[in-house]
Amino acid sequence: MNPNLLLAIALLPLLGAIIAGLFGKVVGRAGAHTVTILGVAVSCALALDVLYGLVWGGMSSYNAPVYTWLVSDGIQFQVGFLVDKLTALMMVVVTFVSLCVHIYTIGYMADDPGYQRFFSYISLFTFSMLMLVMSNNFMQLFFGWEAVGLVSYLLIGFWYTRPTAVFANFKAFIVNRVGDFGFVLGIAGIVYYTGSLNYTDAFAAAPTIATQLLPMTTHTSVEALTLICICLFVGAMGKSAQVPLHVWLPDSMEGPTPISALIHAATMVTAGIFMVARMSPLFEYSETALSFVLVIGATTAFFMGLLGVVANDIKRVVAYSTLSQLGYMTVALGVSAYSGAIFHLMTHAFFKALLFLAAGSVIIGMHHEQDMRKMGGLGKYMPWTAVTSWIGSLALIGTPFFAGFYSKDTIIEAVGESHRWGSGYAYFCVLGGVFITALYTFRMLFMTFHGKERFHETLAAHDHGHGHGHSHDHDDHGHGGGVPHESPWVVRGPLVALAIPSVVIGAMTFKSLLHGGFFGNAIFVLPGNDVVARLGEELHQPMWLDFALKGFTGPAFWLSLAGVVTAWVFFLWRTSWADAAARVLAPLKALLENKFFFDWFNENVVCLLARLLGQGLWRGGDQLLIDGAVVNGSAATVGWFGGVLRYLQSGYLYTYAFWTIIGLAVLLGWFLVRHV
Repeated sequence: MNPNLLLAIALLPLLGAIIAGLFGKVVGRAGAHTVTILGVAVSCALALDVLYGLVWGGMSSYNAPVYTWLVSDGIQFQVGFLVDKLTALMMVVVTFVSLCVHIYTIGYMADDPGYQRFFSYISLFTFSMLMLVMSNNFMQLFFGWEAVGLVSYLLIGFWYTRPTAVFANFKAFIVNRVGDFGFVLGIAGIVYYTGSLNYTDAFAAAPTIATQLLPMTTHTSVEALTLICICLFVGAMGKSAQVPLHVWLPDSMEGPTPISALIHAATMVTAGIFMVARMSPLFEYSETALSFVLVIGATTAFFMGLLGVVANDIKRVVAYSTLSQLGYMTVALGVSAYSGAIFHLMTHAFFKALLFLAAGSVIIGMHHEQDMRKMGGLGKYMPWTAVTSWIGSLALIGTPFFAGFYSKDTIIEAVGESHRWGSGYAYFCVLGGVFITALYTFRMLFMTFHGKERFHETLAAHDHGHGHGHSHDHDDHGHGGGVPHESPWVVRGPLVALAIPSVVIGAMTFKSLLHGGFFGNAIFVLPGNDVVARLGEELHQPMWLDFALKGFTGPAFWLSLAGVVTAWVFFLWRTSWADAAARVLAPLKALLENKFFFDWFNENVVCLLARLLGQGLWRGGDQLLIDGAVVNGSAATVGWFGGVLRYLQSGYLYTYAFWTIIGLAVLLGWFLVRHV
């Protein structure tokens, strides 16, 4: 495999970002989107070529450094690539979704004054994500890890004049720093036991590290590999928004909708999932770490899905769905079904990006309105958006023959097959999550595209305010008249491009990704933990069809159907029942609307303790100890001592003679004491 080809895949988006960002005024709007789209498109084509070569072209995996940045104490800090089938699949997902988002952005951000800056950011994000997934060492992994976090911060706060956007990007940045602290500790543990930052060295040493105990106190110790894996997963908890480090992702919806699709559905938030799958040779030797991963993922999958049931902002519903689906992927990792996690990551990237972009299309058509309670009946006015939203929704809830079914049901069955500690709790959560997912997804569909039209007052108010100082974040495309409008083709095109794989990609790749040994040595599973292989033994040819037909008889299908029917009854057929249920379940509704009080706890307890600690360190440590005792105290002591010595420097000869005699007497006395 040619390393120059790999460099081109990673660096072309960076080149586009530099041109659009630094020379945006020179190249103009058309130049900015042309150069960035061209860079990502070529990168996507080359990534597809690499994947084709690895799968069908007889190409071998690539694992080598590109150059050495520095050497410190024998540890080499290198830029290098590990490109196998796992990496190639991620490269294709990242670049394809990014390409769709780039094209979609032309329409969505058409009238935004930061047009060139936005294209520069999203292209820079694509470069950062590619560096993360293509790395063959922990240093480059950490570079990509932090780079996507930085660009995410810039994109969430893209509309920096909004206080809510500024708050959201700071929140995302700080929460991710908490996770990254654990991530750094995990990398430090790897370096401590291996003396290397390379994946190959770390994976080879995993069985040895698993036998080591790390002393915590004089009487207690922990398994070194368990602690390392948990620290690495804490980083994944921040990046992939797992409980309790999930609180940043819903607020990140303050950024433009293309960012929600690119970062918070298909790429950045899946970095943690990819990282744990890549680190499977480490995690497989720690049952405790895998159980920890399993329980955290199950909790996220079920309880974060519940929040989507009461959300009224269309983008936040999809955001809570993302949290829940990330929980499903994490659960798969926890039961050693790494291939199932990556499979769901891949299918989810398509249908969740589709749902986010469809939500953005609705927002365009509704002149920036995001409250579903002010929509209804939009399917008649926005048929392309409605149909693609239906496709994405059917894939999301795991409808047989749609992409999400194959990956989601595989995870559920893998959890049922597992006997790892916590698998019983996880099985309850993932099955319960099926009903919840169908409920909030079709609640969103029915409230947005069907039922009574509730948008007339909203659009009339918009038309009344149009041209009278009303602020717009993106293009209205010249439509008005108090009715919604379908989005232009530059928006609809990416919806269609994402809708197609949302239907067919699951069936097309089911056998190869799960039961055909697609990943090879890229993913390591101990024979006793291979639940996916045991599931494959029960299927007949063709596997995708057999699995889909069996899906109609499984509990997940009926729970999903029950969720759809419940949503139809309460939000389309008898909407008054939803209000009555809300009154009866008022305490539960309040709990969900307050997001289980995670934000309240963070703002009123964690932040308060942090401020008290900071004030204590400032007053006690900085002012009292450093300024008071060390700096000002030492200066005062020197001044006082100088004042005392001043009396000895009188300038009179007899004074000096007196002190000379005193000194000689002291020396003589000391001599006599020593020798008499």
